[in-house]
Amino acid sequence: QVQLVESGGGLVQPGGSLRLSCAASGSIFSVYTMRWYRQAPGKQREWVAEITSGGSTNYADSVKGRFTISRDNAKNMVYLQMNSLKAEDTAVYYCNQKTQWGQGTQVTVSS
Repeated sequence: QVQLVESGGGLVQPGGSLRLSCAASGSIFSVYTMRWYRQAPGKQREWVAEITSGGSTNYADSVKGRFTISRDNAKNMVYLQMNSLKAEDTAVYYCNQKTQWGQGTQVTVSS
């Protein structure tokens, strides 16, 4: 069973950038699609981005052009580079592989 640990969250001003990381262990990392989700206060968890085993990527319309997902199979890592951050990006961000979730990392965008 995979274990996922997110890091890299924090407080950033609007227009700023953050890079989230997710470390995976306990599975054959490279064969699985990896996804990022987020959950804002009082809202349902929503899908943000995904990257397949072959490196193909997809993004939610709300983050397209601002966020970039990537992976390093040699390190069992997946990343989410977030640029031009907006207040509405404030949420807890979760790494996902199939049915497994990390504990989340808080991203707060505020001046």
